[in-house]
Amino acid sequence: MTQPLGFRLHTTDASSAARRGTLQTAHGTVETPAFMAVGTRASVTGLTPRELSDVECQVVLGNTYHLLLRPGLELFRRTGGVHKFMNWTGPVLTDSGGYQIFSLARDCVVSERGAFFKAYTSQQMEMLTPERSLEMQTALGSDVMMVLDVCAPSKAERNVIVDAMDRTHRWALRSLEARRRLAAESPHQQVLFAIVQGGLYLDLRKQSADFLCGHDFEGFAIGGVAVGDSRAERDEVVRFSAERLPRDKPRYLMGVGTPPDLLEAIGAGVDVFDCVIPTRLAAQGSAFTRTGRVRLTRTRYFSSDEPLDDECDCATCRDYSRGYLHHLFKASEPLGPRLLSLHNLRHYNVLMRDARLAIEQGRYVAFAKDKLDQIDRHEDGELRPRTAWMSSDVESHDARL
Repeated sequence: MTQPLGFRLHTTDASSAARRGTLQTAHGTVETPAFMAVGTRASVTGLTPRELSDVECQVVLGNTYHLLLRPGLELFRRTGGVHKFMNWTGPVLTDSGGYQIFSLARDCVVSERGAFFKAYTSQQMEMLTPERSLEMQTALGSDVMMVLDVCAPSKAERNVIVDAMDRTHRWALRSLEARRRLAAESPHQQVLFAIVQGGLYLDLRKQSADFLCGHDFEGFAIGGVAVGDSRAERDEVVRFSAERLPRDKPRYLMGVGTPPDLLEAIGAGVDVFDCVIPTRLAAQGSAFTRTGRVRLTRTRYFSSDEPLDDECDCATCRDYSRGYLHHLFKASEPLGPRLLSLHNLRHYNVLMRDARLAIEQGRYVAFAKDKLDQIDRHEDGELRPRTAWMSSDVESHDARL
């Protein structure tokens, strides 16, 4: 018997806002907290769906902007959706394309109707509206669809942030109406998430969350972070925003981040994440391990016989030495990025699995502290300070808000 779509919250950590839940989709159950592998163009770079399953990826994220431009709407209507097209049987979430419009598109003009921009594939002008984004995502058959939003730099002037937020709200309602209209004729079971905006202004974040939570969305995302803000600023916005979202619906932090970022956000009550970092840094020769980041391109690994991480069970760590991985990158062999991508995604998924167990056992704060200690609390050369919820002598989470 097919389970109904929706989110179920199982438990919350006693000393933080960390949550353990399940998100039921048409293509399976997602155990949360969960990290989604970014497969922008219906492909997680260099990896097959079977390899993704081997490292226990639960969800693949595709991007409406890129898939609309190539291969296009009609192909997905003909093939029956993105799952069949890429041979992935698990859940898929599709971003709406909003971030890509504002970060990648040239000659972009935004109006109340939508975004008019030059396509990088054809050099022709294209229009992406909330309705067209939902039409494309419906054709893709993704399990979770996102509303089209306006993503302004987080440190933009307040009036710019307000305009972007207000338009995001209006577009969200148009997306909701388009979803109702398209659902009547769609063979796919899909849910729609709204996106909270507001930059670094907490009063705007509250206004955005309050507005969107008054409408019939199945989940909510925190957008507009990691676009010019500092880590401390981002942590504050995420904690503040997550607390204002419904307890019984999933919370998705868009485009974040590193393992410390994830540990922070889980402690703030976020359920789902995505980021290109595991595969993008793999392409550059960097791997995440239990003791911190390892850059395999460094000469010190030339003759190393050590595995990448002796506590990791992935094929990369089991079968290859750091010296061999170093050689692959120095020789520009494509196998190098593939092996590191496999390892990095396995590392992230194990981190999520262990976080879920720690929440179930009521020891998430201790778990997160221990993980940060293991990686020396270093990220990009900076000592990462403890946040309030990780301190041993702080008040309860609820009392601090």
